[in-house]
Amino acid sequence: MESDSIILALSALAQPTRLDTFRLLVRHEPDGLPAGEIARRIDVPQNTMSTHLGILSRAGLVRPERKSRSIIYRADLDTLRALTLYLVKDCCAGKPELCAPLVAELVPCC
Repeated sequence: MESDSIILALSALAQPTRLDTFRLLVRHEPDGLPAGEIARRIDVPQNTMSTHLGILSRAGLVRPERKSRSIIYRADLDTLRALTLYLVKDCCAGKPELCAPLVAELVPCC
């Protein structure tokens, strides 16, 4: 990932509603959730949620998919992986044993 893309993604996540939304969508992979359901679960008005989803989508963190009359949003796990790898790529100055606790924390969740 280019640093501009990283900054855009981190900026999109640097807001409580968008961070909560992204985490919710990650929990609902691979099925995703309709926009209205996301708004209900996060407890924000639908038009406000639409704005937040647009920002997350432009940052490459979520993907909308039209299904009939609904738009289903899914977390883009490829972007999440690239973002995470970018942040830890040079972890511990090339001493992988120092990063072992970080890796150990990540493995059980995935």
